[in-house]
Amino acid sequence: MKSHQDRGPGSTIEYAARDGVARIALNRPSRLNAVTPELVRDLLAAIERADRDEARVIVLSGRGRSFCSGYDLKHEVVGSPPAGERVERLRRIQALTTKLRGSAACVIAQVHGYALGAGAELALAADFVVAAEDAVFGFPEVEAGLSVTGGVSAILPRLVGPARARRLMILGERVDGKQAYEMGLVSHVAAGGDVPAVVDSLAATVLSRPRVAVEGAKRLLEQGTWADLDGALDAEVGFALRAQDSGEARTAQQSFAAGRGLRVAGDK
Repeated sequence: MKSHQDRGPGSTIEYAARDGVARIALNRPSRLNAVTPELVRDLLAAIERADRDEARVIVLSGRGRSFCSGYDLKHEVVGSPPAGERVERLRRIQALTTKLRGSAACVIAQVHGYALGAGAELALAADFVVAAEDAVFGFPEVEAGLSVTGGVSAILPRLVGPARARRLMILGERVDGKQAYEMGLVSHVAAGGDVPAVVDSLAATVLSRPRVAVEGAKRLLEQGTWADLDGALDAEVGFALRAQDSGEARTAQQSFAAGRGLRVAGDK
């Protein structure tokens, strides 16, 4: 694997590859790495590039104060594109889950600050999630008049159980890194400054294992655990379109987009 570093396929992503590890960083820090169609496009291209580079580990992180604060609603809630265009956009977003879970590389999400909505979905698409103790995980889609995507409707209840999944998805409860670890939402938790070291140690452990064995274990776990993920993805698209077409939900979306600003630990 050649060593190289650049801004990746687009300006919203930074990409670096060295010694079997591809590091992909979301690079919209001024918007807390909120997701836009451009970021989705660039991130998909970066994952494909990591696979072409034969990376054994992909580390997914976010620049600035947060991993990813979710969809950029100020960018998204404008006009009403035709249903076909909205389905295509939703499928591209969902492709992030299938690309990450389908990659031969072991994917590690390095999470600090916010991991909300689409940000939480990205984290849960990884094989391992290393979270800062004060990271914030949540699914605000229902409050915002939206629907989850990324297979969360299948993934979340398997990780934390149906009761907690309802509290997270319907009530919009948020949990910090410690709570997320205790309920099984993430695989590792550490003090904020220690997170990169934990990620590096985890990557080194994966690299020390035979490549074919790691890939085989990942494939078997995918087949055994997420047998109906495709069905969940299809259902999510349907509910997302219904939410987008509902007047009540659109009012909630506009209110959410124009409302309170997100804050991270340490903000005054």
